[in-house]
Amino acid sequence: MIKKWSRRRAARRVRAGDGRPLKPFRWWQPTSRALFYLPLRDDDGRRMVYAVDVDHVQRFFSEDGKGEAHLYLDGGHHAQSTLPAAFPVRGGTIEVAATSFGLRRCHYVTDEGDEHRLVPDRASAEGRRAVFDRRHPVASRWIGVLSLVLLVIPALLLIPQLIEVATHLPPVSSRFGTFTSPVRLPAALNAALAFGAAIASVERALRLRYNWLLDSAAQG
Repeated sequence: MIKKWSRRRAARRVRAGDGRPLKPFRWWQPTSRALFYLPLRDDDGRRMVYAVDVDHVQRFFSEDGKGEAHLYLDGGHHAQSTLPAAFPVRGGTIEVAATSFGLRRCHYVTDEGDEHRLVPDRASAEGRRAVFDRRHPVASRWIGVLSLVLLVIPALLLIPQLIEVATHLPPVSSRFGTFTSPVRLPAALNAALAFGAAIASVERALRLRYNWLLDSAAQG
């Protein structure tokens, strides 16, 4: 029920496109742009291609910090929406959501509820990561495990320290008392853990992997 409500709310933010052509992906854009494709067929069996284009630089400088996603159909600008976006398309909805490190969702959800991740442009960072996964599956899995470890360890070590800081705030300490963290790390090590967590979140974003606890903590 909550997902359906969120999807309807996002669909109301969709605005019609202006028909401008989709710009090709350039070699200097792998970290500043995300481009995904969804091939479908109409009633006559004709192949049509949707493309989702997200400019991360525009997201960073947008007033609300959310940015926009643009939907193209057969190379022409079809629709646009602020993020998170839900574009109604043939047979379902394309859902797009972002984090501070990239996209966490770019999926086609059919009317029956099946989900399919869109195909990234081969020149994009997401596309290159997908190619690496196909060519080197074992190494890819180990990188994924390392990314998870780089998120779990900072969470385990930094959360007690954050709780200690929070409990020393007067409104909190007067009601719940104070907490002393059993973990005390040098500032340089805390910074290194935070940096590692950020790198891990970027790697996970390239695979559209997201955990609300681990990845949101890294954003914070």
